[in-house]
Amino acid sequence: MQFNKKLFLLAMTFAGIYQGMAQTEAAKAIAHPAWSAQSNIYEVNLRQYSSAGTFTEFMKHMPRLRKMGVDILWFMPITPIGIEGRKMTSADLGSYYAVRNYTAVNEEHGTLADFKKLVKQAHQLGFKVITDWVANHSAPDNHWVKAHPDFYSKDSTGKFISPFDWTDVYKLNYNNSELRDSMLAAMKFWVTETGIDGFRCDVAEEVPMDFWKKCIANLRKIKPVFMLAEGGKAELHEAGFDETYGWDMMGAMTDLYAGKISVRKFDSSLNKSIASLPSNAYRMYFTSNHDENSWNGTEFEKYGDAYKTFAVFTQTIYQSVPLIYNGQEVPNKKRLKFFVKDPISWDKFDMAPFYKTMLSLRKKNPALAANASYRKLTSSNDDAIFSYVRENNGHKVAVILNLSGKPQSFSIQDKALYGKPMNVFLYQNETLNKNHVFNIEPWGFIVYDYK
Repeated sequence: MQFNKKLFLLAMTFAGIYQGMAQTEAAKAIAHPAWSAQSNIYEVNLRQYSSAGTFTEFMKHMPRLRKMGVDILWFMPITPIGIEGRKMTSADLGSYYAVRNYTAVNEEHGTLADFKKLVKQAHQLGFKVITDWVANHSAPDNHWVKAHPDFYSKDSTGKFISPFDWTDVYKLNYNNSELRDSMLAAMKFWVTETGIDGFRCDVAEEVPMDFWKKCIANLRKIKPVFMLAEGGKAELHEAGFDETYGWDMMGAMTDLYAGKISVRKFDSSLNKSIASLPSNAYRMYFTSNHDENSWNGTEFEKYGDAYKTFAVFTQTIYQSVPLIYNGQEVPNKKRLKFFVKDPISWDKFDMAPFYKTMLSLRKKNPALAANASYRKLTSSNDDAIFSYVRENNGHKVAVILNLSGKPQSFSIQDKALYGKPMNVFLYQNETLNKNHVFNIEPWGFIVYDYK
């Protein structure tokens, strides 16, 4: 067939228009709460937070966390845990993600009244509260199994299906409209009865997008909920989620420290991640969370001397509403066991000043809002140095990271850096111009605040 250049160019034009329209529609789907752009998330593992593991004990920590700068408290599932199908020994307390009852509270943590009291006090202190929601599956002894067996997926023999290798749960069937209505009703219950401000939705990509779209739209008729999806696909934002997981960059950080990829490849991975999402999407970047800590290692195991460097990256990069996992402010250096009691030791808070510095900067400088602009800066040694500037309505923050295990001396001749900004970790102003030579230690970092 003869190549028709005019038709090809016309087709490409329409393709570009369509892609632009799709991006616009995706952006429209994201109606972020007004308070969210410069916020941050702190994940609470109640079972391991204290020996008691109760709401009441956790409340004693809330003033400390607010003083550190925490905004959003994310509680791992607080619903009752299934007993049937538990995987381990008699000490096994079960998986938080095996839900026995969607509208009740896990007896380990206290009562519904206790949780309501917690939410009320959290709001008085200035926190927002979100809870983990498990919409993909339930425990085998959830009352739905007997009352509504058609709520569940089954194989050709009529046997309930366990997703992946999770033999302690049964997969829910979203072809059933009554199941959809029941799940939405349960989510509404927590918003209306307890006053929470949103949800972190477990394995969100495994639940149909059309359910999420209707669900989120209905929840937002009650209040402007914040919705975090455990997943990374752009379609989650199109369904209405505010934020998705930065798993890709967590992997890139791990590989970079292990020497498996270069700094330039790291930059390429970030650009690819940014390009995959609508421009006003939020991404949750982190150096640890409950899954990573328990199964793959602490930030000290994975990042060694770079644990602070990558924490700075997660707190300052484009689109980020970042995460801190409970205990990182200690810092907790052990893997918290998942199925049994393994409390955090709150003996000291050596990392709290570091996180307070970062969280305070995020709160006071709009240049670190998730939607503030991002531009990579070119240094004289981009094989080791990763630097960038964030800007928003005349506000600016610049970040310089040494992503190598060697000291580096280099220059960055970019007018965006010039001036007399505050070095936020040295608590002093520095004069920067085209002749300035930076010297930075292995895995070191500099953050400049342009007031």
